[in-house]
Amino acid sequence: MAKTNENDKQKVLTSAHEDYLKAIYLLEGSGVAVNNSALATELNISPASTTNMVKKLSELGLVTYTPYQSITLTASGQKVALEVLRHHRLIELYLHERLNLPWEQVHEEAEKLEHVLSDTLEDAMAAALGNPTIDPHGDPIPTKDGHIEPIVGIPLTRAQLNHPYRLVRVLMQDSERLSYLGSLGFYLGSTVILRQQSPFSGPLLVDVGGEQHAVAHNMAEKLIVVDATPEPNT
Repeated sequence: MAKTNENDKQKVLTSAHEDYLKAIYLLEGSGVAVNNSALATELNISPASTTNMVKKLSELGLVTYTPYQSITLTASGQKVALEVLRHHRLIELYLHERLNLPWEQVHEEAEKLEHVLSDTLEDAMAAALGNPTIDPHGDPIPTKDGHIEPIVGIPLTRAQLNHPYRLVRVLMQDSERLSYLGSLGFYLGSTVILRQQSPFSGPLLVDVGGEQHAVAHNMAEKLIVVDATPEPNT
């Protein structure tokens, strides 16, 4: 369980505190203006409950809160959020790589375990995995000291036609959609080629693994790719 200092006393945070801090961090990172409404929607919790929790986090010095306006993490709040996020993504990767759990199942399991992972077990898991930098969905894993390396890439919707790209991140956790993408061959490292893009946010025709599949525009926006043009021989 994460901890924070206030007036020289150690205050143990609950899993609910940690869930809120992680959600605020992820919303901030996605470019969303974080307020009570956005946070309530993200966590599927009533606005009244969200307001009460945000006030408590503000009293603990973990967020800066302006009623009816913005919510931002303090340095202490961000430290806790990144620690929880590190736990979550390490657990996802361990479940996927070591226990062979499908990538569409690991998020839900990690949600349960991220709050109880000890420092000792965290270090052991990281070492066993070779101190990884990304989880099974391509999301960056924060380092022990809270550094997080951004993933560079573009949405598949912005790819050039008939040009090879490599899938490096999938910006979704919905198990049904992840299972569907996996059935089509869309896994990290897959080579994808956009063959056709319909106008007005219509579906895309994408070549993956030598087979062509239609992919909805809103789903393709969540697929982050990088140029996979082979380097010329030197």
